[in-house]
Amino acid sequence: MSILAGRNTKVLVQGMTGTQASFHTKRSLDYGTDIVAGVTPGKGGTVHLGLPVFDTVKEAAAETGATASLMFVPARMVKSAVAEAAEAGLDLAVCISDNVPVRDMLEVRNILKNSRTRLIGPNTPGLITPGEARLGIFPENIHTPGQIGIVSRSSTLTYEAVLETRRAGFGQSTVVGLGDDTVIGMNFVDVLREFMADEATKAIVMIGQLGGTFEELGADWYRSCAVKKPVIGFVAGNSQAFSATVGYAGDIITRGKITAEDKKKALADAGITVVEQISDVHGEFAKTAALDHDRKAFSPAARQHTAPSLPQMRTDSDN
Repeated sequence: MSILAGRNTKVLVQGMTGTQASFHTKRSLDYGTDIVAGVTPGKGGTVHLGLPVFDTVKEAAAETGATASLMFVPARMVKSAVAEAAEAGLDLAVCISDNVPVRDMLEVRNILKNSRTRLIGPNTPGLITPGEARLGIFPENIHTPGQIGIVSRSSTLTYEAVLETRRAGFGQSTVVGLGDDTVIGMNFVDVLREFMADEATKAIVMIGQLGGTFEELGADWYRSCAVKKPVIGFVAGNSQAFSATVGYAGDIITRGKITAEDKKKALADAGITVVEQISDVHGEFAKTAALDHDRKAFSPAARQHTAPSLPQMRTDSDN
């Protein structure tokens, strides 16, 4: 099992004919993701990467049965792209785009309130269910199927957490990057709820950072949930002093009033095991009795593994 997307999820790609979208669509296809169509206004009726291209999400979903969207669209088009996905009744939208205007995202949240569509992002590496589906830009070859769910606000630290779980001999059930913008779709509460209900997920890594109150809300929910799985938490930004010009976007909004120590205390008070370094994650999982060792343990050779270099993400390219 997995959460949000798996081998049976039919995916369409909004903006698929763009350079970056083409690159990552091909990688996801090679990974085995069931991508069934692309959407680029004005290019309906063409074929790209062996897939049909439609002018609208509604047309693509009706023709192919797609239930999820992966979005590579310019920031200024994100609001209309999400609105299209919601109008078409898709279950999930994953938005890679960054620099989306805050006002647009506030309107997006209102759109989603009246729809069945759940949004991951924006400014996210996306979602990956190892061995089943890749909706985003994750370096797919560092993941392996297993029992650990990972949810994170930081892209880079997500990859580190994946490697640390593998060092402990475990794979991942699903990995979700929430996105680190100030206004996002799904949050820690949403994803923790999914992991708690997923039979394949036995434990969770939760990675937070400065800015906003996402971690505190997640901790409050975890404290009150009836069935608890082990959660290991890490908060980035211990040495980050507030700066209006350099730092996390969310920290600019809160003006540095909420520190990493405040967030760690909230997690610990809720019963979450908090580590001081991301490298401590594998040691904590080695102590977790609720886990059965995965068959594909982390090999010594894999410890030297680094993710392949990827071209810089630019979603404002011509589509």
